[in-house]
Amino acid sequence: MTTLPPCPQCNCEYTYEDGAQWVCPECAHEWMPADAGADDAANIIKDAVGNVLADGDTVTVIKDLKVKGSSLVVKVGTKVRNIRLVDGDHDIDCKIDGIGQMGLKSEFVKKA
Repeated sequence: MTTLPPCPQCNCEYTYEDGAQWVCPECAHEWMPADAGADDAANIIKDAVGNVLADGDTVTVIKDLKVKGSSLVVKVGTKVRNIRLVDGDHDIDCKIDGIGQMGLKSEFVKKA
């Protein structure tokens, strides 16, 4: 858990993050964090167990996933090779043997 700095106006220690801003619950003061490194941390994609994913990694599916628009199912334990990380609702673009091109959420895979 990261510790956030106290509120610059009222010195309250119970500040919290709201998107890209920090907010004080006592005086309702909102401000942007001073360091730009916080934005880079938001772009890190992690798998279901917390491992950092990168382009080209191999991952394993940890839950049966129904494919929208068809009767196909991606079974638990399916290995997906050479993933590509993308922004959006689905974090991973990949090609699965027998199914084809797909988008997966990182919360349903673990790094192999």
